Amino acid sequence: MIERYSLAPMAAVWSDEQKYRNWLDVEIAACKAMTRLGQIPPEALEEIKTKANFSVERIAELEAEVKHDVIAFLTNVNEHVGAAGRYIHLGMTSSDVLDTALALQLVQTIDLLLSVLEDAIEAVRSKAKDHRYTIMVGRTHGIHAEPMTFGFKLCGWLAELERHRERLQQTRVRVAVGKISGAVGTYANIDPQVEAWTCEDLGLTPDLASTQIIARDRHGEFAQTLALLASSIERFCVEIRNLQRTDVLEVEEFFAKGQKGSSAMPHKRNPVTSEQLSGLARIVRSNAIAAWENIPLWHERDISHSSVERVILPDSSILLHYMLVKFADLTRNLLVHEDNMARNLNVYGGVIFSQRVLLSLVSKGMSREDAYRLVQHNAHSAWNTDSGNFRTNLLTDPEVMAHLTEDELENCFDPKEHLKNLEQVFARLGLG
Repeated sequence: MIERYSLAPMAAVWSDEQKYRNWLDVEIAACKAMTRLGQIPPEALEEIKTKANFSVERIAELEAEVKHDVIAFLTNVNEHVGAAGRYIHLGMTSSDVLDTALALQLVQTIDLLLSVLEDAIEAVRSKAKDHRYTIMVGRTHGIHAEPMTFGFKLCGWLAELERHRERLQQTRVRVAVGKISGAVGTYANIDPQVEAWTCEDLGLTPDLASTQIIARDRHGEFAQTLALLASSIERFCVEIRNLQRTDVLEVEEFFAKGQKGSSAMPHKRNPVTSEQLSGLARIVRSNAIAAWENIPLWHERDISHSSVERVILPDSSILLHYMLVKFADLTRNLLVHEDNMARNLNVYGGVIFSQRVLLSLVSKGMSREDAYRLVQHNAHSAWNTDSGNFRTNLLTDPEVMAHLTEDELENCFDPKEHLKNLEQVFARLGLG
């Protein structure tokens, strides 16, 4: 249920409080590593661990003066720690803290996204089970094609979401990387073992070859993975919007008692959630482009990426979390109008069964070209005509009936023939 997940946890991950908490975790983990190497007295480490703290308000006050966020943070921490604070940040550069702490935020973000994604997957899986035999018309180019089931349509959504789960899991591995390697990444003033132990303590992997920063291809992949998932959600929502059109009305967003669709037109029941999610996907995609622009930095680093990431990473993370929660709820409560699906399936006398008639005529010895011409003529005569009826046209066409009996023609209009192999697809997705 949507109530399982509050939107607040993702906002908390990207709060100043959590950011500085991650910074402090990195600094303390590095102090512990240096203590193992004998560079920090054990009693100083205990004092640091006991007293180290910060105030978001005080850091902001200090930053306004020194114009450097990490220095403001360290100054505030030292105000709490006292003399032992001189051992904090030994041999380290700001990006050792910033990038390693950012990795913690990205991991925390992905873990939350995986949780709400699982809820969305289960919502789609449940709806696919419910409608595995609900027959509807399939469409290509927006035009009626051949019969399928609504459950089968949802199988495509389910498979896509499961691929996104795999992408998030893979991306988690590639962003769970820290660096404690100094000003240009050469370990000139810090032992590489400090990096190894610090990362181990934090549940991260040391970067293979950092400069002053961790290369931004990792962060670009993170933003891209989020953008792909947001785009899939938009794909599903565009489908819902199309199927909710008045002249189709095969599915519909749940419309709550007391809900209003228009300030001017009382009859309106609009797909507002789907439209909202479609719009939000554009922001997440745009942010991915900005993340890619961050990859080509000058030499061992510049800070042009920093201002961008302060906007796009929290925004994309919070937006996608919101989108997943809303999409799961939308899917779970989606109204499916089976009668309208049956109605649309048989417009113009079942023209969507044209291929079955074509193949039957070919099986009776007619050339494919002649059979195609004959079936197309009868289908187009019925197409988009109020009184048009493909089946009647065929029954009254002597050339068709010279090859097929009425029973054989009737069998061509049995939608179950189009569904006989779908069980294989359901089985692949664990819906057997």
